[in-house]
Amino acid sequence: MTGWNAGEIADQSGRTAVVTGANSGIGFVTARELARRGAAVVLACRDATRGKAAEERVRAAAPGADVRFAPLDLADLSSVRAFAEGLPGDRLDLLINNAGVMALPQRRTVDGFEMQFGTNHLGHFALTGLLLPRLREAGHGARVVTVASGLHVLGTVDPRDLNMEHRYRRWIAYGRSKSANLLFTHELARRLVAEGSRVVAAAAHPGYAATNLQTAGVRMEGREVAEHVVQLGTRLFAQSPENGALPTLYAATAADVRQDDYFGPRLEFRSGGAPTRRAVRAPWTRNDRASAGLWAASERLTGVTYAWP
Repeated sequence: MTGWNAGEIADQSGRTAVVTGANSGIGFVTARELARRGAAVVLACRDATRGKAAEERVRAAAPGADVRFAPLDLADLSSVRAFAEGLPGDRLDLLINNAGVMALPQRRTVDGFEMQFGTNHLGHFALTGLLLPRLREAGHGARVVTVASGLHVLGTVDPRDLNMEHRYRRWIAYGRSKSANLLFTHELARRLVAEGSRVVAAAAHPGYAATNLQTAGVRMEGREVAEHVVQLGTRLFAQSPENGALPTLYAATAADVRQDDYFGPRLEFRSGGAPTRRAVRAPWTRNDRASAGLWAASERLTGVTYAWP
């Protein structure tokens, strides 16, 4: 794994991938590199203008690639269902749950969930459940890769207050949503093993990568000075989106990926480079009772019940 780079991605011809949040940052790089290796890629993005622009950029980087934009708003469960129903074909090889929001002021999704929990976890939980039959159809080599964060250590999910209705704190909410990503991966992996499925559930994190996540919250509040400070810190310390995407690409394509694996860069910051290790994760993200409890709550909240053979 040491020194691994995108040039080592195996041929993806004949495979189909869905990448959420593929219009920018590590999502765009992930989609572009998969397309360069021959995968048919669906760019699942909320903003149509940015999504279509990203489609053209991928085509320019990978001439002849089978790539297209499709609208998906993870903060609206009706949009999640419409995306799943409108996705053509019977099989899907890779689902990259990449899109997310970070440290926003208190907001609610269309369905009334706390925005970070609702977007980062519940939207992807529903999407994965709706697309799982197609991933099963693909069989060997099919994967669900969910992008978490090293900041999941800020806190685990509180089953008594999933939507942080009491004392909202934006960074704790973000950490909990990323812990939810890892608990989801853990429980999905357990259930796939129990059914004897060849679909693999894994996770990754980019370290501190230069994306638009860092400035979204302060921009929403009109805090210009804070926005400039964040932008300066990102320029000084963050690694590139190309490096930040490597753990995701490794989890999606490398031959040695196992159920419930979690990959990250060697270091969180600019010098991190290629993913050289399986990442450290908080022990609560492998707690069977917590993952099962979150799963049950997620099915109840989203109305998406996974069908198991």
